[in-house]
Amino acid sequence: MGTAVGGGRAVPRYVQIADEIVQQIRAGVLKPGDMVPSESELVDRYGVSGGTIRKAMVEVRASGLVETRHGKGSLVKARPPVRHRSSDRFRRSHRKGGKAAYLAESEQAGATAKVSVLFIGPADAPDDIAERLGADPGAKVLARRRLYFRNGTPVETATSYLPWDVVKDIPELFSENPGPGGIYARLEDDGHVFAEFVETLQARPASKAESSELALSPGSPVVHLIRDAVTEEGRVVEVCDTLMAADQFVFSYRIPAAD
Repeated sequence: MGTAVGGGRAVPRYVQIADEIVQQIRAGVLKPGDMVPSESELVDRYGVSGGTIRKAMVEVRASGLVETRHGKGSLVKARPPVRHRSSDRFRRSHRKGGKAAYLAESEQAGATAKVSVLFIGPADAPDDIAERLGADPGAKVLARRRLYFRNGTPVETATSYLPWDVVKDIPELFSENPGPGGIYARLEDDGHVFAEFVETLQARPASKAESSELALSPGSPVVHLIRDAVTEEGRVVEVCDTLMAADQFVFSYRIPAAD
């Protein structure tokens, strides 16, 4: 039988099977490092065709909880989530303590963090970035692209775009290591004091290239986050375009209830 009926709506059998496998992973029946049963084993277990099992495994891989290894099958990932505290991670006290945001949040989570710098140099601002910076399309900016690791696993890519007139006299921003507190500390040292950080998030499937860069299964969920760093004068002095493995982060926000 290909479907089950629940709440007046037919649920495909492959969806039921995928949900059961995902629940086994979340409940710890299938532990990190375990192999998901093979296609033939699942065919025997559920009494369905190989095509149904293959469709179910597409759904399981989309959960981000497993990774597929060529010739070996699907492996349960050891990727516990990191809490991404947006209401805390940009505290000035962290910068004064010499900790950039990612290193501060990783330390709070008890994780080992590493940052690999992929590119630093002049670039033409993409149209959407230029608009956020209040600049003309194609305006010259400094681009800083990084790949972030947690406990040896790539979890996030980020590209910062900074107006050229702001950065040209801050040599540390052209270095792989901008110094204690990261680029925000150097900007504040130069008089660009931050008033707020504005973030926009969108969840979507990863592209093939993104999946490869973050060591994800094809089509795994990612969170695309764009952040504007706004000074007390109201100027956006950095736009950070970030892509995160969705299974690695829990977002926690503090939202004031006052008028």
